[in-house]
Amino acid sequence: MITSHGKYRFPWRSGNRFRLLVDGDRFFPAMEASIAEARRYVLVEMYLCESGQVTERFFRQLRAAAKRGVRVCVLLDAYGALGLRRSDRKRLTDAGAELAFYNPLRFFRWRSNLLRDHRKLLIVDGNIAFTGGTGLIDSFDPRIESGTWWHEVMLEVRGPCLADWQALFARTWNRWANSALSEVPGGAWQQSDGCQGRVTVQRGIKGRSEIMRSYVRQTRRARRRVWLATAYFVPSWKLRQVLRRSARRGRDVRLLLPGALSDHPAVWYMGRRYYHRLLKAGVRIFEYQPRFTHFKMLLCDDWLSLGSSNADAWNYRWNLEANQEVQDVDLSEQAASLLEADFARSVEIRLEDWVVRSWRKRLREWFWGKVQAFLGWFSDRDVTRQNLDREL
Repeated sequence: MITSHGKYRFPWRSGNRFRLLVDGDRFFPAMEASIAEARRYVLVEMYLCESGQVTERFFRQLRAAAKRGVRVCVLLDAYGALGLRRSDRKRLTDAGAELAFYNPLRFFRWRSNLLRDHRKLLIVDGNIAFTGGTGLIDSFDPRIESGTWWHEVMLEVRGPCLADWQALFARTWNRWANSALSEVPGGAWQQSDGCQGRVTVQRGIKGRSEIMRSYVRQTRRARRRVWLATAYFVPSWKLRQVLRRSARRGRDVRLLLPGALSDHPAVWYMGRRYYHRLLKAGVRIFEYQPRFTHFKMLLCDDWLSLGSSNADAWNYRWNLEANQEVQDVDLSEQAASLLEADFARSVEIRLEDWVVRSWRKRLREWFWGKVQAFLGWFSDRDVTRQNLDREL
């Protein structure tokens, strides 16, 4: 059962081990291998899942695991899995796997349809977990989408934080699946020499976000660097304010954002309308050029948060999100090396160039900013947690 720990659902836990896996040609094989070694249970929670080569490989491993007696629980977001063929669903369940969908779409209840499960999680036998920003689609695999694949990062997790990830999965699974998932036994959670970690969550329905609370708090506390990477940059007023203040205090504040290569160009324009004030405050902004960068990470000194949550106000209105926080010098330096390499592959937006950009770009930013404001107003009308909970 999930309990509260102050303002956070889960406490800091020591004795964890983490490993950064950059891009699909590294994290997909590791995830597939862990399923192949499963002996008791496999828990999968994904937002994006569509039929293709990546899903076929994963489902093949899941079917094989189910056939050898492993309990396989797959929880997909009903909207994010619209591209998953019925035949693939049937083959999975025919093999003995359990398949559930978060918040199936309903025609006459459009507002509740906005609630989505945006988490990305794989847990095997209570011994290993993977979390980050990937989905089960071909776009994340460089071996399939040569030249156009999406840049992504997943975090391999071992240690006591696995108990919290499992509890989080079980709570959502038990709401939407036909068969309950009781307390699943853990593995060798406590490591002899590990680092501190904490799972932070966002419930959606305009609830208080632990992830945003940590973002703001750690940005304020940072003494050297605040480096933020996000696929969609439509930040809250509070996050914009704390980034500007940190830069004015002399901290190294940088943003790694997508360039023109994005799956949602409109969101790119929405985010660019915030550049001017951030640049004036001393925030450095980098737009990644080689391809669409999709990972979500905040690095403040030696504190790291990585997971499903973008710096996007929509997340905090409607999505289930979860991040893994880590306090560790070695992992933070690995993350810093990754970000430094990505900054080098980006175009830095400078204030002197920004103020002379073309009127066409200004017009697009203005227009999509108005669209963003309208969507925010429209989606917030008469929204209450109790009403939406009743709808669900």
